[in-house]
Amino acid sequence: MKQRTGNPFKGSKVQAFKVFGFLVFSFLELSNPWNLERASAQTPYYQGKTIRVIVGYQAGDSHDQWARTYTRYLGKYIPGNPNFLVQNMPGAGGMIAANYIYNIAKQDGLTMGTIGGALYFAQLIGRSEVKYDWNKFTWIGTPERSGFLLFMRTDAPYKTLDDIRNASEPPRCSATGVGSSGYDIPRVLEDTLGLRFKVISGYPGGADQDLAMERGEVHCRAFTIDAFFGREPFPTWVKKGFVRVVMQMERKRHPKLADVPTIWELMDQYKVPESKRRLATVYLNSGLFGSRPIVSTPGLSAEQAYSKTLKDPEFLDEIAKRGWTVDPVSGEDLQALAKEVTSQPPEVVEWLKKLLAK
Repeated sequence: MKQRTGNPFKGSKVQAFKVFGFLVFSFLELSNPWNLERASAQTPYYQGKTIRVIVGYQAGDSHDQWARTYTRYLGKYIPGNPNFLVQNMPGAGGMIAANYIYNIAKQDGLTMGTIGGALYFAQLIGRSEVKYDWNKFTWIGTPERSGFLLFMRTDAPYKTLDDIRNASEPPRCSATGVGSSGYDIPRVLEDTLGLRFKVISGYPGGADQDLAMERGEVHCRAFTIDAFFGREPFPTWVKKGFVRVVMQMERKRHPKLADVPTIWELMDQYKVPESKRRLATVYLNSGLFGSRPIVSTPGLSAEQAYSKTLKDPEFLDEIAKRGWTVDPVSGEDLQALAKEVTSQPPEVVEWLKKLLAK
């Protein structure tokens, strides 16, 4: 008997199925990004790409200055050495930028941003303009922890805290919006120390508030200690005696503010009840996020690169020349903190609603 040779399935449905299956398997394997990465290790994903950094504040503000500084070094620690483009998106104390990063930016690992560290309060009290979930951001890190201070024009008619408490016309403080220290800190001081302020909110950013202070539209402003000493016009204002720092919100007096009382000292002086002290602590713990926390869309794993940047000798040299300090908090720690602060008991949420709805 003559032996049959060749493919017994030639022209059959079984052969067609095998060929089709092979093609599908090959397509899926080639489409798998892990396989693409292995196959083209010489061509990292970020090579030739540009990462946008959304800054929730105006150009020239301290957030903007920091972003434009660290992005000059960050790219060399990311495989592919991407370019960076800083884009300012000011408004609502950084909330517009936070909403954009969380909701609108493409989830392609090419967008990160710097926002305000206290924006989670607006989420906790259920403000309708909040379109983000604080706990679900990808946290990259923050360059420093920072306490707050309140400063005032020296020529304002409020020379003591009792002047502020008893004034028929309270001092006017500027702010961008809810979730910014400029808006929230005066509310905390009203609730704990009985001080009275009129908060003028809606300023797009720091530069506008600087002009408002110079024009006499406002008397005071609350924001971070590092920003006060880290950019103009504040050092010049202090040197010329244009402004003075009224109080600070650090646990211990900052070395540069050795003659300025802390809120904790003042709560002792005014015999503030323990219940109000605990609530004030809830707010002031927002400083643990630092004044410029950095977040990103899912897929951008830049935490290690950012950590290396903060140790870069050239970067540290530039920071020192600018008079800035580095006291970083890792993205991992911020992620844990975000989970903690967004899980508050009902009585704290109710206090925040009353505090920030005034």
